[in-house]
This record gives sequence, structure tokens and C-alpha cells, in this order.
Amino acid sequence: MAKKRNFIDTTWSEKLAYVIGIIASDGNLSPDLRHINITSKDEEMLLNIKSALGIKNTVGRKSRGGSRIKKYFVIQFGSHNFYEFLLQIGLTPAKSKTIKKVEMPDQYFRDFLRGCIDGDGNINVFTHPESKHPQLRIRLSSASPLFLLWMQKTIKNHTRVMGGWIEKQQSVSILNYAKSDAMILLNFMYYENVRYYLTRKYTVGKRFLRM
Repeated sequence: MAKKRNFIDTTWSEKLAYVIGIIASDGNLSPDLRHINITSKDEEMLLNIKSALGIKNTVGRKSRGGSRIKKYFVIQFGSHNFYEFLLQIGLTPAKSKTIKKVEMPDQYFRDFLRGCIDGDGNINVFTHPESKHPQLRIRLSSASPLFLLWMQKTIKNHTRVMGGWIEKQQSVSILNYAKSDAMILLNFMYYENVRYYLTRKYTVGKRFLRM
């Protein structure tokens, strides 16, 4: 897999905020202060990153957990200026447990949130035992409870969502939204003419969109 060094435009935009959301939730900053690594089961997400950042690096394949089957996709790219930018806004090489918040202009938070959900969140529909109607649920996982508390507070500041709860599961915490709060959040993330998103997750929630 080619490892190219790139100068990446760090001017805030919808596409940059989306990529930073993915990196914040599911990426890895190498200790060498240059390389960023992202692994996913969804090749589409890595292709979105390439397109959004304008990089040419190859998307490779890898295995995990002792398996020989290379069912994961991976991209690694080196960019000193982009790495420095990530450090300035709140990301670190050991960010999974230490990340607290990410500095960004308010207007790009919804794109950042969508990137976080695509990175290490999920959108699903379930039927409650007391209701016949399908209900929407959106969840975001993180090893840093402080990051999820910041996300919950920032979501409240940007939307009409007043609920949401955080639960602890083994080594991670999960921020949960359900029913009407999840619908508000979904419509906040997937606005009209939004360009970058993971089709698999968008498709699950599409029926709840008002646009």
C-alpha cells in the first residue's frame, strides 16, 4: 500500500468536518507525527475520505484478530500540515481514551457529527414491545466518556434535542438517542444536498427524513 506525503487543505468546510469526525471517532494518529490510519469494513467510507481530502493514496486490505481473511479496508496517508492541524483542534496519537472535545466553527458541527456516526456509531430501527410502530435509534461509541458528554452538550446547543443518555459497556461508553430525538438528530445530519455519507447507514434512517 502506497504511503504518500500530502499537503492537505485545512480550510474548514463540510467535507473537512466530515473527515475529521471519522478520524475523531475511528481513526488513528501515528506517534511519528505525520501519518493517519483509518480502518473500516466499509470501503465506501475510505473512498469518501480520499475524495474529500483530495489524496491519491491506495485503499488496501487487512485482517484483524488473528484471522487470515482480509475483510477490512485500510488507508494510511502522511501529511505533516494535516497532522499538526488535528493536534491543534484537539486530537492526539492516544486520543481514544483522552479526547475531550474538537474545536471547530459551529456551522460544521453537523458534518462532524455525521462523520462520527459513520466512523464509530450506528443507526438502527427497532420495534418497542409496547408499540407497533418502528422507532429510530442513533448511537455513538467512544472510550472517552468526556468526549461523549461534550458531544451530548453540543448536540443540545445545535438542535431541539433535549434528551439522550450515556451508558457504559465494558471498555466503551455509548451515547444514545431514540424516538423523536433520534429523528431530529437524523434530519440535522442529513440536510438537503449533503454530499458525503456512508450509504449503508443513511439507507437505514432514510424513511425518517423530512426532506
